[in-house]
Amino acid sequence: MPEGMKRLLLLLMLPWAVTAQAEPIWLSEDADGAARVHLYLFWSPTCPHCGEARKFIEPLPEQYPWITLHSGNLVADREQATRYTAMAAALGQEARSVPAIFVCGNMLVGWDGEGLIGAELMRLAEQCRDEGVAATGELMPAGLGMEGLSLPLFTLIIAGMDAFNPCAFFVLLFLLSLLVKAGSRRRMLLIGATFVLVSGLVYFLFMAAWLNLFLLLGGMPWISAAAGALALGIGLFGIKDFLTAMRGPSLSIPASAKPRLFARMRGLLSAERLPLLMLGTITLALAANSYELLCTAGFPMVYTRTLTLHELAPAHYYAYLLLYNLIYITPLMLIVMLFAWSLGARKLSLEEGRLLKLLSGVMMGGLGLVLLLMPELLNNALTGLGLLALALAVTLMGRLWMRRIPPV
Repeated sequence: MPEGMKRLLLLLMLPWAVTAQAEPIWLSEDADGAARVHLYLFWSPTCPHCGEARKFIEPLPEQYPWITLHSGNLVADREQATRYTAMAAALGQEARSVPAIFVCGNMLVGWDGEGLIGAELMRLAEQCRDEGVAATGELMPAGLGMEGLSLPLFTLIIAGMDAFNPCAFFVLLFLLSLLVKAGSRRRMLLIGATFVLVSGLVYFLFMAAWLNLFLLLGGMPWISAAAGALALGIGLFGIKDFLTAMRGPSLSIPASAKPRLFARMRGLLSAERLPLLMLGTITLALAANSYELLCTAGFPMVYTRTLTLHELAPAHYYAYLLLYNLIYITPLMLIVMLFAWSLGARKLSLEEGRLLKLLSGVMMGGLGLVLLLMPELLNNALTGLGLLALALAVTLMGRLWMRRIPPV
């Protein structure tokens, strides 16, 4: 066949080939009618993490006869690169890095070790086999069931816990207490809502920085351990603040910074022109949040690390960050509306501050331990619910304990 004709046929067949490669076999039947799960691994010989992934994945068919492995070297075989691109596109993903693993309509990228992506790979494969839709190639849509609900529910739990931040409550309640003296609901709503929205924006940017750091370094096995150790340390500081009535080293707003914050808040009372009022509120929010981040760095860090353990499109990562921050600012916005409606003054008491520290400290310490010891559990919605229940129970016991002993 003439060379030109061959090229023409290849061009005509290319769309069909890409379409065919975008529809791989996920499940099949063996000779006995049992389900076989097909794994697709794409790798490069120059990628160090690929070598670690291959050491774990390539022996799987010998250990688990129900697994069939399709291994593709993207450097040696250009058809494998085309296949990788097509399979990723079919799932709404991008073929941007290796190692990449496909299992039953799910795509995993990177390698954090056997206890992370390796464990998630085996969980998906075993779930796929157990569902047992053999030979038809028809699976339940990826992301349905408990697994599909786990990340939104985890977001709700962690953001909800983070929302009860003693540092944020302290600053906002003090600001609103000062504004009560002005007797203006309009001014209170304007200043309070602006303060909360700017705080939410700062928090979003802070979390985006964590997200991009983990996306850049997330393939390194020590990242989850380092994040877990830091979260555990932050949690222990919170528990220490409860036990010592905020005495000693703390991650709260430093006492030296409070006079400057108070001065800025009182300055808002004298601002008469709207542009100056808005500028002063934005400046106050930026200053306050620079200190509050010391108080609450743990939750955003753990959440964004958990987020990067899921292979999502870039827009989906930021959508989850937006959801997190909307949940985070909701209690603060409700406080603003309540104050504006009642024109009442309310401050965060020492007892309430200690209990909030204990609540967040137990939750943060628990998340840190999970990241250190069993990070794969963060893929299960029940993990967040269990940690929340534990934190609430410990906080209730802490409140009873405080009432039984003399004030510290």
